[in-house]
Amino acid sequence: MVYQLSKKHPQKRAFITGAASGLGLALCKELAKDSWTIGMSDINLAALEIAAEEIKSLGASTITYTLDVSNRDKYKEVCEHFLQQVEGIDLLVNNAGVGDAGYTEEYSLKNWEWLIGINLMGVINGCHYFIPTFKKQKSGQIINIASAAAFSSLPRMAAYNVSKAGVLSFSETLDAELYPHNIRVSVVMPTFFKTQVMQYSRGDSKSVELSKLVFATTPLTPDKVAQTVLKKSGKDKFHIILPANARFIYWLKRYFPKLTLKLYRLGEKNSEKLQKRLKKKFETMDKQGKIDHDYLDKAFNERKANKVNE
Repeated sequence: MVYQLSKKHPQKRAFITGAASGLGLALCKELAKDSWTIGMSDINLAALEIAAEEIKSLGASTITYTLDVSNRDKYKEVCEHFLQQVEGIDLLVNNAGVGDAGYTEEYSLKNWEWLIGINLMGVINGCHYFIPTFKKQKSGQIINIASAAAFSSLPRMAAYNVSKAGVLSFSETLDAELYPHNIRVSVVMPTFFKTQVMQYSRGDSKSVELSKLVFATTPLTPDKVAQTVLKKSGKDKFHIILPANARFIYWLKRYFPKLTLKLYRLGEKNSEKLQKRLKKKFETMDKQGKIDHDYLDKAFNERKANKVNE
């Protein structure tokens, strides 16, 4: 498959954050099929090196960077090096992010700063440093990875919801500012899919366990999301909302806001019943061999090793 993005940007230079796993890696794999040059960044150096070797084997050229996207000074250094190496940029994917859960009053302010710093400021940092080059070229594409949480504010996810709503708002502003310069913006808002976004989570164990059940039983994969994102962004689609249930939630929130609030309240009230149902679904799928335990080990069991104590 040759993506429309590859036709629009024949020099095929991309920079992707959070590229060592999940959606970031899946996007790299898809672009590799079209022989892009990809700047791959991630906070996990060991995983990044393994991922880069895989991407090179698929036909892409890679440049790797160990990067915490919340570190603006380091991001500036990385941006300058990448632009110097490839003499421009055609696609920026702000994908790096962390997921977490917990009640608002129990989730520490330090953790709020940590999560917002990555999920929102990381996106802002990338755009701040790369946009001048995009404008100078008068061409390019920016894909910001948000979440259905940008418009669906589920309980126990306050920090995550706020960060993703910020990415949506920021992307809408960028679209208006950059459109006259022939720079296109897309914001991606999927529901839960099998990613490792929770591997650095710091929230309470009960809320994280509920998240684990949701991630384990979703049929949506990073590969499917990546393919949809590249196809729709190539057609200059701004809102990329998937799958169908995410589009339904978006529609419901827009036209029936009061009903949506009632559903949030009802969901929190019956959270224990929901968890029991998900656990039963998990057990049924496990018996059928439909649970990917290797994925769960990487996405959740490594959480203890990655967790940073205050």
